[in-house]
Amino acid sequence: MKEIKNVVFDLGGVVFARDPRKFEPEFIKFFSYILLPEMPRFWEEYDRGMTTYDEVISQLAEYNSCDRELAEKNLRRSILTQEEIPSTKRLIEKLKESGYRLYVLSNMSLEFIEFLHTKEVYRHFDGEVVSCYEHVVKPDAKIYKLLAERYNLNEAETLFIDDRAKNVEAAQKIGWQGYHFDPRNPDASCTELENMFLNQR
Repeated sequence: MKEIKNVVFDLGGVVFARDPRKFEPEFIKFFSYILLPEMPRFWEEYDRGMTTYDEVISQLAEYNSCDRELAEKNLRRSILTQEEIPSTKRLIEKLKESGYRLYVLSNMSLEFIEFLHTKEVYRHFDGEVVSCYEHVVKPDAKIYKLLAERYNLNEAETLFIDDRAKNVEAAQKIGWQGYHFDPRNPDASCTELENMFLNQR
């Protein structure tokens, strides 16, 4: 096993999340599909950049059997309430200080990623591949290979962190190392990652 030099982060559930304690049950239920093993097709197409913001509002309204006004209100709120996960932010800062190259590989729609780009933690990343810009989503091998080619990454020296096991497995199939992040206990995952990789140096 080669020493890790590149650490690649998924965003949702790993670097950013909504704090469920700050929301009413109805709002959490509205987006409950994010916990499903497979995202609904309409949301995957939104992440792929093939569905517009206006179109996904209509699809959300249909999916949740509600009017467009509520769907738009909830979607906008969902974007604007994304927060940096404190333990992940600290991990990223430590990795950067230790000389690791840091990248983003995420399934993310345009409106979400444009908001996340404004967050402080983003300044630590050396590059990104985001699904809405490339029109391909994980776990398609193309999106992993695109990141590796764009930034000249050695697969064996690259670790991918994601909260979905199938996405981690897809990275491992093309020769990356992988870590399945637990979004329910980010502190534990970050502690384990810090022990694994910061202690190399």
